[in-house]
Amino acid sequence: MTDPLLFNPRTYDPTHFDPETRRLLRATVDWFEARGKRKLIEDYRSRAWLADFLAFSAKEGLFATFLTPAPEAGPHEGDKRWDTARIAALNEIFGFYGLDYWYAWQVTILGLGPVWQSDNAAARTRAAELLTEGEVFAFGLSEKTHGADIYSTDMLLEPDSSADGGFRATGSKYYIGNGNAAGLVSVFGRRTDVEGPDGYVFFAADSRHPAYHLVKNVVDSSKYVSEFRLEDYPVRAEDVLHTGRAAFDAALNTVNVGKFNLCTASIGICEHAMYEAVTHANSRILYGRPVTAFPHVRRELADAYVRLVGMKLFSDRAVDYFRSAGPDDRRYLLFNPMTKMKVTTEGEKVIDLMWDVIAAKGFEKDTYFAQAAVEIRGLPKLEGTVHVNLALILKFMRNHLLEPAEYAPVPTRLDAADDAFLFRQGPARGLGSVRFHDWRPAYEAYAAVPNVARFREQADALCEFVRTAAPDEAQSRDLDLLLAVGQLFALVVHGQLILEQAKLTALDEDVLDELFGVLVRDFSAHAVELYGKDSATADQQGWALGAVRRPVVDEARAARVWARVEALAGAYEMAP
Repeated sequence: MTDPLLFNPRTYDPTHFDPETRRLLRATVDWFEARGKRKLIEDYRSRAWLADFLAFSAKEGLFATFLTPAPEAGPHEGDKRWDTARIAALNEIFGFYGLDYWYAWQVTILGLGPVWQSDNAAARTRAAELLTEGEVFAFGLSEKTHGADIYSTDMLLEPDSSADGGFRATGSKYYIGNGNAAGLVSVFGRRTDVEGPDGYVFFAADSRHPAYHLVKNVVDSSKYVSEFRLEDYPVRAEDVLHTGRAAFDAALNTVNVGKFNLCTASIGICEHAMYEAVTHANSRILYGRPVTAFPHVRRELADAYVRLVGMKLFSDRAVDYFRSAGPDDRRYLLFNPMTKMKVTTEGEKVIDLMWDVIAAKGFEKDTYFAQAAVEIRGLPKLEGTVHVNLALILKFMRNHLLEPAEYAPVPTRLDAADDAFLFRQGPARGLGSVRFHDWRPAYEAYAAVPNVARFREQADALCEFVRTAAPDEAQSRDLDLLLAVGQLFALVVHGQLILEQAKLTALDEDVLDELFGVLVRDFSAHAVELYGKDSATADQQGWALGAVRRPVVDEARAARVWARVEALAGAYEMAP
């Protein structure tokens, strides 16, 4: 039986996209399936560079078609555009087959961000040409000493008196994907002759230039996560992408674009691992019974399934807000770190639940699960830690919960349109002024679903907390306390977009009810965590215990959802 909620290569046919997108997505699936599971795992374990994959991408024009904004496409290249919906679909496929493939694509997206935001027409034309030639890109932001702290870059640019408006760049960058092979590396640095933010510069470098020195791969993986050093590298005027504060904004806005991709990669990993885990558990006999006959196993696999469905629903709906964003609608700035932080940590929980069931099988070298269990850990830690993104979403909490604004409904966005706003986001500030539509109608539409109603009680309680017991000035400096509050807020936002997407897709209410039963437990757990924080006041402790709820239990509903999970056994297995 095929579950329509999960990606299955055997039945995948993305008819909701235009013909060329559909062809490319299916061709990518077919390429991986033709290579087979043995080759997939062998390349992962041997840490082989992705030359054959990149050759396939170049031949098909995959990266060029998906990552070239429409204005940069040629007159006969009408299928090229930056379309977040189909980018998300490809993220999921890459995650399904291996994060190494996704990573080469992801850092290409990051490397392109400063270019597509630039007013430098020559650089944009060159980038489009490189994509057409099958080249990959890199994003030279982070450094060994400072990480991604933009304020502290040690990549220094000396004005070059022998060049008209040019510089000589010297410095190192660290943890830079594709740094070994990128046709263009977007590098962030600062001028030595200009103080403060006005001295920032983003420029384009070539990894094949003699003044570009590749130091090493800093990870033990097929992902080439490089350290490189520029020594007196000539930066011509035509290589400069951004200067001053615009360079700073380009860095942050690029991360806004790139971090969105982590959620769907996480989904793909979980889907492949789930097919393996359920198939294994259903066929393994212990004490004369299949493993899946044990109640705790059924609960863990059902929880993993509904969490995964929630990940997909939230991410699909977030695509719509991302694509519909504009100067007067920046709601994506909340939903984006949510996809990065919440969806990827849900992915870790999904893998852990399944791993508890399959136990030692999850270590075996001929399984996809063994690499999934490793790779799922990386996604919450890329493009800003979970803590950084939790702190970011807290900036939106009061406006989102208590100060709704009027917006026209955002439709499902699967149209073949270029998401041009992503490269003209403007200054990366003013988050406290972003307004949101009322979150309550999404919950009210499912008020008859028992666990949605139960979770709504907790969401209302959080609003009361913000009104009457919010952290005071001293507590606002206690990040440990604030992060616990952030987890509670994240759950309300997570539930909201899940419900919006459930309505748009007519999701089975049994699945929705079971999912919100899990969210009720999660909210209660985070409330108890807040209760135990050192600086929590008596009022806050009382509120926390008062917000604890028990999910509504329905054995018949649980059995129906379990039947969906059990049907995944044998539904997909990659050919050897």
